[in-house]
Amino acid sequence: ALNIIGTGPGGRIIADDVREYVPSAAGAVDAAAASATAPGAAAVATPAAPPVPGIGYTDYPLSPAAMEIAAQLSHSKQNVPHYYLTVDVALDSLLETRKQLNATLNLGEDDAGIAVNDLLVKAAAAAMKAVPSANASWMDTAVRVYDSVDVNFVVGSGDALYSPVIRDAGRRGVKSISDDIKAAVAQLEPAEEGEAAMPSGEEFGAVGTVTVMNMGIYGVKACAPIIREPQAVALALGAIENRIVPNDDADSEEIYKESVMLTATLSCDHRVVDGAVGAQWLSAFKSHVENPTTLLL
Repeated sequence: ALNIIGTGPGGRIIADDVREYVPSAAGAVDAAAASATAPGAAAVATPAAPPVPGIGYTDYPLSPAAMEIAAQLSHSKQNVPHYYLTVDVALDSLLETRKQLNATLNLGEDDAGIAVNDLLVKAAAAAMKAVPSANASWMDTAVRVYDSVDVNFVVGSGDALYSPVIRDAGRRGVKSISDDIKAAVAQLEPAEEGEAAMPSGEEFGAVGTVTVMNMGIYGVKACAPIIREPQAVALALGAIENRIVPNDDADSEEIYKESVMLTATLSCDHRVVDGAVGAQWLSAFKSHVENPTTLLL
């Protein structure tokens, strides 16, 4: 509590008393200690203030967490020299592999089994293993290359946007990755209707070595994502759609064929990943997706 001495009539506290009040040193130390022992607690516990209407407009205050994310993305966009590479990827073989894998699982009625996203996350992790120089960070005087591939997978939207990390995805099987993603998504479901989700766990605050986001669920064909520092790459996946493409089957009389495809865009930090390395990464990703049996090795 504040120990303000009132100088008004009858010892009441007046406005000048508040303006001239100086906190004691002990109080300042106690407040600093409380902040140090619970970093980020204020951002979690403090929700956004209610909307503030004006004449012809309404201001919607941001939560501390949303402001922190905005500051991080602004800093990254201003300081990281981004460039972007895009490739079209065929999913026909991957969809067939998913079907075969799910057929071997004892799935319940409400269990969708292994999702396409799970296989694409695994393919991104496999590409990081194939091109380890992308699994790195800019350290000003050195480039740090990591031993483990840790994938942040973006889920949710707006104030409920999270990117839980999938640890060591490069060495893990698809089913294990799928289970982690399902567990993270389950935490975003509010306990009661009308309540905000309160995900917990180390995976929701950790930064991995690559971020994967699926913009295709919103019907977006392609997206150039902002890199999340200290990562050197970020992958955005577009909408899955049927396209007419040249037929590469030499035995077929048809010139064209229908194929299930998506567009993948890789954002790269040019200080760490130059154009040749970025092209190698996308080539590895495309190869793993179009030859999905390699994901099982």
